[in-house]
Amino acid sequence: MEEDKKLFYRMGEVAEMLALKPSVLRFWETEFDMLKPRKNGKGDRLYAEEDIQQLKVIRHLVKEKGYTLQGANELIKKGGALPEKEMGVVEQLKKVRAFLVELKEQL
Repeated sequence: MEEDKKLFYRMGEVAEMLALKPSVLRFWETEFDMLKPRKNGKGDRLYAEEDIQQLKVIRHLVKEKGYTLQGANELIKKGGALPEKEMGVVEQLKKVRAFLVELKEQL
């Protein structure tokens, strides 16, 4: 079953989704020009789905591919990062793998 989609997600929700600390999200916001989450009247950051996709690309490059922040930033600016469509495929494959691992453990 697909999760209910919201227009905006709070920082804590996004941090949990991406298995990152909120401080990492705040820091990345200073390092990557394309990260501009909206802020409400209290100053809380609100992330749209587009922001989350950008964060997934950054996380993939930094945490999984081993890029430095500068290297990831340069790659994204050149357009060499995985397109959103490919990132979606990567996410789906991770879910399938997790399902298969769980299934194997139950056998």
